[in-house]
Amino acid sequence: MSFEKVKSILVEELDLDADEVTLESKIKEDLGADSLDMVDLIMSIEDEFDVKVAESDASSIQTVGDIVNYIEQYNA
Repeated sequence: MSFEKVKSILVEELDLDADEVTLESKIKEDLGADSLDMVDLIMSIEDEFDVKVAESDASSIQTVGDIVNYIEQYNA
């Protein structure tokens, strides 16, 4: 499932406890990511899932669920 992989990336990239990451978690507000973290996160997502996240799409990603939905849409 995409969520488990995304969760794993977030835990590693942001040095989080896995229990902190839910589909509803806001990446910046709840998980503490800054703009540099977001760039690193997007790059990791692109590598892991073999997707290309457009800059316009990246700016609309707010929650963990947004990432999962984007991946599932891209791979549909």
